[in-house]
Amino acid sequence: MDLSDYRKEYLKNALTRSSAESNPFEQFTKWFQQAVDASYPEPNAMSLATASASAAPSLRTVLLKYFDTSGFVFFTNYQSRKAQEIAENPQVSLLFPWITLERQVIVLGRIEKISEKESLEYFRSRPHDSQLGAWVSNQSSVIPGREWLATQLDELNQKYAEGEVPLPQFWGGYRVIPHHIEFWQGGPARLHDRILYTRDSNDAEWSIDRLSP
Repeated sequence: MDLSDYRKEYLKNALTRSSAESNPFEQFTKWFQQAVDASYPEPNAMSLATASASAAPSLRTVLLKYFDTSGFVFFTNYQSRKAQEIAENPQVSLLFPWITLERQVIVLGRIEKISEKESLEYFRSRPHDSQLGAWVSNQSSVIPGREWLATQLDELNQKYAEGEVPLPQFWGGYRVIPHHIEFWQGGPARLHDRILYTRDSNDAEWSIDRLSP
């Protein structure tokens, strides 16, 4: 299939150095809220890129659950493929692909586990079925079939029909602590706006540059 003629012009918005916020988290908050206001489906969906110790990359979509000036937090199984690669190589990348808004945000940073207390607080906020799902899913492992999952879930439903579901020791959150955050806004004639925020690990201040499209 030849897609060479499949193209569109990006004309919705512009992002200039003067209009960009001085702090990337403030800029991200602004864009995220605009995505929510535009009823963008699952605006917190983000692609997470990891790499093994041998630099073999892998990519998947996860859900951002909260963020602040310390970083971006998501939750997963600590025995999954992504967790294994994170243990080997803590440098990761995030991509928020807000396509219909002609925008994307790219994050590069270091990743680390959040505290068990933080993980427990979020786990307690999840619906009962989602709490049980964390116990059932031995993420990335080979299983006999869908029926096996249903059987495991039924057994846990009976076990925890009453009372709290405990936090699995193999499940919790990660925080991506960024050192590069790029805001990309589509522009006419492929002259896209790219504003890049960078900082060193020991530097509290962010530098801001405009990149060539």
